[in-house]
Amino acid sequence: MIDGHRTDRARGVMLGLACGDALGAPVEFVSRSVIADRHPGGLRDFTSGGWLNVVPGETTDDTRMALDLAGTLVETDPSDMTDLAGRFAAWLRERPKDIGETTRLAIDRFIAGDPWDVAGQTALDIRGERGAASNGSLMRCAPVAIRFAGDLDRLRQVSIDSSRVTHAESRCIWSCVALNQGIGHLLTGGPRETLIQAAVAGIELVTVVDTVRGAAGKTSEELEGSGYVLNALAIAFWAVETTDSLEDAVVAAVMLGDDTDTNGAITGALAGAVYGVEAIPSRWLDLLHGRDEVIDLADRLAAGR
Repeated sequence: MIDGHRTDRARGVMLGLACGDALGAPVEFVSRSVIADRHPGGLRDFTSGGWLNVVPGETTDDTRMALDLAGTLVETDPSDMTDLAGRFAAWLRERPKDIGETTRLAIDRFIAGDPWDVAGQTALDIRGERGAASNGSLMRCAPVAIRFAGDLDRLRQVSIDSSRVTHAESRCIWSCVALNQGIGHLLTGGPRETLIQAAVAGIELVTVVDTVRGAAGKTSEELEGSGYVLNALAIAFWAVETTDSLEDAVVAAVMLGDDTDTNGAITGALAGAVYGVEAIPSRWLDLLHGRDEVIDLADRLAAGR
């Protein structure tokens, strides 16, 4: 029998990720001041437009790559990152609207014949630690937490390896571990009061630990919405820890501007683990593209198959 709490939270994670992505997509790369001027009460409904010219409820690379990762985790050997890299390569051949520079470099190297781990390392070598420390693996990593909630060793290792496919930089790797440990803690019934402790347990990188521990004490003015991985990690924990609903957490993250779809997606995943699927506004779910596929994969992840 599938645990009802875990299934509810798994759906919350995956749908929260997709809804955060869809909410933020139309204002990606728009400054927080402009978003505030356009939406003085907060951007609370799916809209259209932006540089990606999305329609209401349309998601971006954040959701697509999370679904590809979920597919690997439920349809093949969950540790088979060659399968994951192959899914990313197939997606790249579809000519998506948007793809991060580090991600594209790594996938191109895989297509050229590099093994998955060499491809990710090569992208890091080319981009350098500063350029490669982006949020492209953090935005998609949540399916690992669902699949391995309750198995901390595998959750940690698969989080590391799934990041290394495209983002081998240490801050990216350990940010994925921290987010997934937090989500996994909540999915297995862990109390919200110990979310931070669970997220940073065993993390080997001080900058990641300090980012998670310090997030709730930040003001919105101290947070930056750009694509640096530690910015995104801080925003997610800040938004969840300083609000009282999933909607408010996701809206708070998006209102910071810049990389709004990714910040919304990561926050949505974490908030979904806190509040569950019932907390997601029905007006979002009604418009969300690919909702049935997201639910199906969430259920399969929760069931371990």
